[in-house]
Amino acid sequence: MDPSDPAYAGQKDYGKAMLAVYDWWVMGVMSRIAWKVDIPEMVEFYREHISTNHLDVGPGTGFLIDEADLPDDARVVLLDPNPNVLAHASKRLARLAPETVEADVLKPLPVEGPFDSACLANVLHCLPGPIEDKARAIEHIAAVLSPDGVLSGSTVLGDSADHNGIATSFLKAVNKRKAFDNLGDSVEGIRAILEASFEEVEVTDAGSMAYFVGRRPKAPLPPD
Repeated sequence: MDPSDPAYAGQKDYGKAMLAVYDWWVMGVMSRIAWKVDIPEMVEFYREHISTNHLDVGPGTGFLIDEADLPDDARVVLLDPNPNVLAHASKRLARLAPETVEADVLKPLPVEGPFDSACLANVLHCLPGPIEDKARAIEHIAAVLSPDGVLSGSTVLGDSADHNGIATSFLKAVNKRKAFDNLGDSVEGIRAILEASFEEVEVTDAGSMAYFVGRRPKAPLPPD
């Protein structure tokens, strides 16, 4: 990704060293101590909504897909602007022979759908805001889902959430350096951008995070 792109800061930290400790740091320390979420609960949420024809946007290390118990013949497409992420996750998920696509979710997606499920886990809080601008990511995913397709995901909420001191200090620091851009992100805002692209929407707050689901994508609006 071009360093001048507004979305660059949200993904630039994901080098090989960071990915080597990502599960311990993000799924362990930060999720439990700062965000106050239960990782087995997150895994179960992911399993509930994944299909055997799946698009994963921002797969991280591939942890959640690895825990989803997909059959070896499932179709899995990993999409991320960072080649380090794609290399790490695809190696971990080698038994699934995932397709990898280096692309930015804020732009139309160069993938061959339709997909029956898509996931956007821990990505929205890294995208440049405000929340209305992040609607493009939702629109682009909805556009490649089947009529009964499901988008699920999770994200760290901004100032509207009941954060503990660790979470508050961390969010202040990462927003200052643009690794996150989510201080204005709220349950209501996430629901609004999902409702613009899906007929059925659920958003639930959990600790400092929100889980969301969009079902039955709407037909895209014609260009102006």
